Amino acid sequence: MREKLRFLGMDVHAETIAVAIAEPDGEIRSLGTIANREDSIRKFIRKLGTPEQLRACYEAGPTGFVLYWQLTRLGVDCAVIAPTLVPKKPGDRVKTDRRDALKLARSHRSGDLTAVWVPDEDSEALRDLVRQREAAKQDQLRARHRLTKFLLRTGQRPPLGLKAWTERYMRWLAQVRYTQPAQEVTRLDCMNEVEHMSARVKRLEEAILEVVKLAPQPMQDVIRGLQALRGVAHISAVTIASELGNICSRFQSARKLMGYCGVFPSEDSSGNRVRRGGITKAGNAHLRRIVVESAWCYRHLPRVGEKLRKRHEGVPPAIIEIAWKAQNRLHKRYRKLSMAGKDQRKIMTAVARELLGFIWAIAIKAEAGCRQPIAA
Repeated sequence: MREKLRFLGMDVHAETIAVAIAEPDGEIRSLGTIANREDSIRKFIRKLGTPEQLRACYEAGPTGFVLYWQLTRLGVDCAVIAPTLVPKKPGDRVKTDRRDALKLARSHRSGDLTAVWVPDEDSEALRDLVRQREAAKQDQLRARHRLTKFLLRTGQRPPLGLKAWTERYMRWLAQVRYTQPAQEVTRLDCMNEVEHMSARVKRLEEAILEVVKLAPQPMQDVIRGLQALRGVAHISAVTIASELGNICSRFQSARKLMGYCGVFPSEDSSGNRVRRGGITKAGNAHLRRIVVESAWCYRHLPRVGEKLRKRHEGVPPAIIEIAWKAQNRLHKRYRKLSMAGKDQRKIMTAVARELLGFIWAIAIKAEAGCRQPIAA
């Protein structure tokens, strides 16, 4: 069957797609450029013959997974390739769309490409919403910094003991006045921007709550199970679940999840020399950020507070047991590294790496619970 397969390499851009094909007899040739439109893609695939004998691929990028879904609906087996893992010749200094398409077709036929996980359309929509909320939080932080730096520059200081961005702090901000009209206009504009960003974040968080209610049951169970962990509330759990998708099928072990998150140390060893550096930072940066933030909660002694106890309601006892084990183990890990005099950031990275193992264990338990048949 493989002798009859034809491999398509596609260099995709916003308006055009450069296409090359690797034929069964070994010939690799360019097929030119087509428009990146659904009707053009459908006509092109129809000209190539039987879709079942085509194996297409293109690099992951800003065009997303729309082309993947279009080709899949047409019956073409398609793979989305990790761009950083495409083999490259060291001396190759010429890069064009045509050459990129030929290289993809050749490498796809030889099996040298690494495909990325492609979510379904519902999972992709939820992930877009979660990332939009993350972008809104970053904009909110910038707006707050802009206001506080303006106050600092003009000599305005909050009263001692007043915590930033609390209700009392906002009331103090509303009382600040300037004699210069230009400065007063600047203060009002900064205040309006901070309030606008706060409302935007709140609106997106409410939208996430509503969308999660419509998510598939396995994802809802994973989100509920992850909230049993200390430092993982609803938004964090939704972020982890939307970034990872189906954990059972994607990660056969916790170490694979840790590697995907990029929290393993890099290494450059040869012969008797062993040299390890900082973490690789490969894989998903959104997931790595949320896990490292959650890891800071394990500095404190293990306990189940009121909020965490509320999140435990309706969670299976086996998952609660895993979460309690995580508290004890990760706090012990934190204390051990702290007493050894390690840098605080390195400690949190090490704790986050082990936290990923507990996230994997809870997700596996939650997904396995959904697959178990309901007793009559």
